[in-house]
Amino acid sequence: MFYEVEVKSHIRVSPELFNSDTDEAIIQQLNKQFEGFISKDFGFVIAVSSVVNVGDGIIIPGDGAAYYETSFKLFTYKPELQEVVLGRVLEITDFGAFINIGAVDGMVHVSQAMDDYVTFSKSNVLTGRETKRSLKVGDKCRARVIALSYKDPANPKIGLTMRQHMLGNLKWIDDELKKIGKESKKK
Repeated sequence: MFYEVEVKSHIRVSPELFNSDTDEAIIQQLNKQFEGFISKDFGFVIAVSSVVNVGDGIIIPGDGAAYYETSFKLFTYKPELQEVVLGRVLEITDFGAFINIGAVDGMVHVSQAMDDYVTFSKSNVLTGRETKRSLKVGDKCRARVIALSYKDPANPKIGLTMRQHMLGNLKWIDDELKKIGKESKKK
């Protein structure tokens, strides 16, 4: 889920930025500080959206930098269990598929790719034995978040499944909807 959160913190503005506008200097420091920031509480910080309020600055002896109490807003992506996400297949391996879901990549284990026995080909394609459905790099997919791990904060893991109704390659879903439409016209 995407969020906009308001945060309050003391932001350090180094002396080389003193000749800049204070708000611009603070935005530069915030972007530098929060680029690639990941936490269990906020999720993945995408961008600093705005500075809400800048308090008076203070200079701490021995440091030379100014510290401003600042309120600012961040755009974040925090995946939630059972959330349905859209993404594109980035890589296929013998153990599953890596799917980019916007701000981060998730992994679909081969056992969660489809309701079928899945084989891996040397051309990096996962194929269902009975259904003949295939999953390859570049395919657009819909998946559900089934596991989240922030054990390694620098490299969180997101587990996905596509084994449920209306999940998987968007082509499969489109084919299923067409089939349902034809059956309802017959009745």
